[in-house]
Amino acid sequence: MSNYLKQEKKIAILKAQVEGNSIRSTERMTGVHRDTIMRLLLEVGENCQNMLDKNIKHVDVDSIQCDEIWTFVAKKQRRLTDREKASRVDEGDEYVFVALDADSKLAISYLVGKRDRISAQKFIDDLGSRLNGNRVQISSDGFESYAEAIERKFGNDVDYSQIIKQYAAEGADRSRYSPPRVSTVIKETIIGHPDDGDANTAYVERQNLTMRMCMRRFTRLTNAFSKKLRNLKAAVALHFAYYNFCRVHQSLRMTPAMKAGLTDHVWEIEELLNYQPAMMKAA
Repeated sequence: MSNYLKQEKKIAILKAQVEGNSIRSTERMTGVHRDTIMRLLLEVGENCQNMLDKNIKHVDVDSIQCDEIWTFVAKKQRRLTDREKASRVDEGDEYVFVALDADSKLAISYLVGKRDRISAQKFIDDLGSRLNGNRVQISSDGFESYAEAIERKFGNDVDYSQIIKQYAAEGADRSRYSPPRVSTVIKETIIGHPDDGDANTAYVERQNLTMRMCMRRFTRLTNAFSKKLRNLKAAVALHFAYYNFCRVHQSLRMTPAMKAGLTDHVWEIEELLNYQPAMMKAA
């Protein structure tokens, strides 16, 4: 197990991971075997998920942006054989659903799962359970399962709009390595009366970039990827715990959790490592 590691070594490993280093580069920098690093990340990541569940509750928010970011486990979906698709349900394409507070930049809720109706409903149900009950405005992309999930969770007590982007055709060489140019943005009101000025997904899309920069397994066009779904979930939990509570947002000059009123100080990474339920903020 990772228990034999000194505290300083554990902190060095976690700092390397939240800044986007790979498992093997962390191994080279710290001299700790990659298997031990993975055991530590699983332990801390799953503990971070518990910390987020306990601390991100009754969030006071006006405008929420939702989006999904693609990754994969073991193999890309198109590489799976029919037999593997039936027997290895935890492999293939995975998506991280993220709900971001447009004001505090707090990642209120996230979910790792397939891009389908079931995952969308679980994600929206979890999001709704973390809010304080006030009417909110939600903006998302055009993924059709959001509309049904939001209506089932919030009914008519929400202002919801979809931002649908249309892209210009690009040459084959260019589109392989760079995103296509957005030609048109359409804002569609789905439920209630959303404010068009607040209806966008720019902040959550910027969070997608932060995820790709800060988790090596999300980097495109490389051989870095998650070998197991459990490893992916632990890495994502560590990322959002660090992002919400430890990392000072450049424009806010405080952490998202401080801006949202969930904590009164910048957490050190040691607090994530040593988190215990007794440290919880009273609800």
